[in-house]
Amino acid sequence: MKPHRLAPLLLGTLALASAAHAPGSFAYTKRAETALLAEPAPLAAANARLKLGTKLKIEEVRGAWLRASAGEQAGWIFKGNVGAVEPDRESALAQIPLDASATTATAAARPLAPAAADYGTRKNLVDAQADISWLLGEGALLTAADVTAYLEQKKKGEFQ
Repeated sequence: MKPHRLAPLLLGTLALASAAHAPGSFAYTKRAETALLAEPAPLAAANARLKLGTKLKIEEVRGAWLRASAGEQAGWIFKGNVGAVEPDRESALAQIPLDASATTATAAARPLAPAAADYGTRKNLVDAQADISWLLGEGALLTAADVTAYLEQKKKGEFQ
């Protein structure tokens, strides 16, 4: 495509994306489950949880955050979690893995295949339980302020 033809296409796409986030417009959730938060912060309490493709009315825009409502439910949502076009639920949901709670006890308790065990031995990954315990211990040391500082420093989430 020639450069002079590309500019109008990009501007049109940008205008469509902006329209999805304008106050008074409508947008659709893009994830299997999306939280409407009590305030525009990634670690805020969830007012509600919405399913994929829920239609939202955009009430206010504050940087990367949108105050939106779906019927009686209202709250803040990160703009990356919504789009202007309603997603095709069947194809989107087909790509989502099962929740751990949806697996059987037999599947969860079965041992690793011999090839997986061999790989773990070769890579010195033989004590998975100790690794999980360490990870949980380190995670417990993190505070909400640590996460916010990291996001701000790395320009992630609402700080991008």
